[in-house]
Amino acid sequence: MKKYILLILCFTGMMSACKKFVQEELVSTLTYEYYKTDQGLEDLVKSAYQNTRYKYENEQAYALWNFGTDEFRVGDQFNYVFYNTYDPAFLNPAQGLLDGLWTANYYGINRCNLGIQYIPAYNNPASRTLATEAAKNQRIAELRFLRAYYYFQLVQQFGSIPLVVEASTTARSDFAKASVADVYRQIISDLRYASETLAPLTSDLGRATRGAAQHFLAKAYLTRGSAVTDQRGQLPTDMDSAAYYAEQVINSGNYILEPDYMNLWKGVYPKGYPQVTAPPVGVNGDPPYNTNYASGVTAVDYAEFQLSQASKEVIFAAQFSSVSSLNSSSGNRAHLFFMMQYDGGIAGLSRLVDNFNMRPYRRLRPTDYTIDLYDRRNDSRFYKSFRTVYYRNNGTSTAADNAVPKFTAADAPTPALIGRPRYGNGDTAALFIVNDKTTTLTAAELANTTRFRYNTYARYYRNAGGALVEGTNNNKYLALVKHLDPVRQTPNYNEERGVRNGILARLGETYLIAAEAWGRKGDYAKALFYVNEVRKRAAYRTGEFKNPAFWQVHGGTQGDVTNTIAQMTAVETLFTTNAPSELYPAGVGSTEARFIHFMLNERTRELCGEFYRWEDLVRTETLLLRTEAYNDDATGIEPHHKLRPIPSLQIDATTIGGRPMTAEEKQAYQNPGYN
Repeated sequence: MKKYILLILCFTGMMSACKKFVQEELVSTLTYEYYKTDQGLEDLVKSAYQNTRYKYENEQAYALWNFGTDEFRVGDQFNYVFYNTYDPAFLNPAQGLLDGLWTANYYGINRCNLGIQYIPAYNNPASRTLATEAAKNQRIAELRFLRAYYYFQLVQQFGSIPLVVEASTTARSDFAKASVADVYRQIISDLRYASETLAPLTSDLGRATRGAAQHFLAKAYLTRGSAVTDQRGQLPTDMDSAAYYAEQVINSGNYILEPDYMNLWKGVYPKGYPQVTAPPVGVNGDPPYNTNYASGVTAVDYAEFQLSQASKEVIFAAQFSSVSSLNSSSGNRAHLFFMMQYDGGIAGLSRLVDNFNMRPYRRLRPTDYTIDLYDRRNDSRFYKSFRTVYYRNNGTSTAADNAVPKFTAADAPTPALIGRPRYGNGDTAALFIVNDKTTTLTAAELANTTRFRYNTYARYYRNAGGALVEGTNNNKYLALVKHLDPVRQTPNYNEERGVRNGILARLGETYLIAAEAWGRKGDYAKALFYVNEVRKRAAYRTGEFKNPAFWQVHGGTQGDVTNTIAQMTAVETLFTTNAPSELYPAGVGSTEARFIHFMLNERTRELCGEFYRWEDLVRTETLLLRTEAYNDDATGIEPHHKLRPIPSLQIDATTIGGRPMTAEEKQAYQNPGYN
């Protein structure tokens, strides 16, 4: 069979590849009889998890979930730029990423359907895993959770889709689309069953738990109930249900917010960050991370990642591994897409000496909206999310020193340093100053090598005539660090296969789901309670060393280790008025409307770049408004872009009554606005 058959392929008896839980093992001789055995059913359940990795495996990660929104613009090396610009010449039903999204999720759904069909009929008291009804129900609950997850991805992207809940063992091609309302009813039904049946915890890292089902159930109710003009089958009780299930997760005692936001992203920060120790001026040392200037040594200990991956804030994650046989063929590639070009135009920085700074694919840079939204003085998440300092790593040889600018008699701190590199190996090589348009920083000050002896990129500065100039661009910009992966599957500099898990649900988001649900119900006090639980963690803690920008850029006092909880505490006036900090789009005037945009702002501050944003804006029916307001690249966006086009390969393969669809029927099958 060829791939173009899509749903036909997904629902026929071609399950020739058995995928273990995090291991891929091709068994080309398998038949359906294998799935009537103890090992076969266990392998089938494990295989159903495979496609949870899809979001992280390739460039769909940013193209389908981050591009074309208010949070990110295009860097200077770009594939799939049309997902950000909405260029109709390329963003059309023939686009391959849409086919991949469609196929990956329906593959997962079919595996779930097979297991849900076969497990109840299996009867073997000697079974290692399915000897009792309770054990069988646990596995069925896992599969219903996964089926709901896959359908939830599809319905948010495509709207009306085929709804198939029974396994097919013969070729089919007559897949009529179900209404969005019917799809949500199925999602909620599956998640309700899973939330009532799954165990609260599991020793098998990566399997679905009750908390995972409750989190996605809350999110499904919130998504369905967010609709105003869209028809998703929304009910008046949806917000009650969203709040209820989110609170079940929060109050379960099985999950906790990490006390430090950095704990979620261990392994991506320099040693001691933000209190990094650099070599003395004029002295060569080592960068503040693990390196021996050879690709044979990983940049950080894998144990750092394992600490984050075992966090009790993580509710559900796609599983990847540093062991080749346990990883997918693609690995987690999300680490490639957010880094700017540090290895070009900055003396002393090289990609081919260590893996800490990553391969800079330069796909995404944050919008002004994203940068301006944070209280950069008091919200620790900003400098824990974006990298602003790079350390010289090109070594200590004479040739390496000669590549770096030298002190002169005019700028050397002491005469002994004249002719020495202005920054030694391991010292700061590049600094990004994140200021705003009120800055008084001038080009002359930036050129003063006594003050800035390394490469300095100010977001804004004044030229000789006093005009405001932007000092960053689509090549030199703030890099999001959350997905960086200095370990990777092999230590080769060019290795793309990342090894860290891909977070699909964490408690920080659960709190924001609860907050939005209560706010939509009109209980703003309860909403703010949950928002402020997240903001309390975002604030600097008592005794915490603040990022040096606190006093160097944002007006704080050096040595101040007081907490910033009071400054971070949200109050109702943030959405009952046009609070300047919230950057509300023009025309958003009511408290109810501002609250929705306030919650979208909170989701950016907490979840920036975590592959939710396009769905967030579609869910809240704000995609067009906010993208036009904040993303200058999205010149082609139109109202119909709230849905993706159904892949043309699927449409061409679909039949009605055993015959191919007519041109008119194909157009009716397709989403509005696409041909």
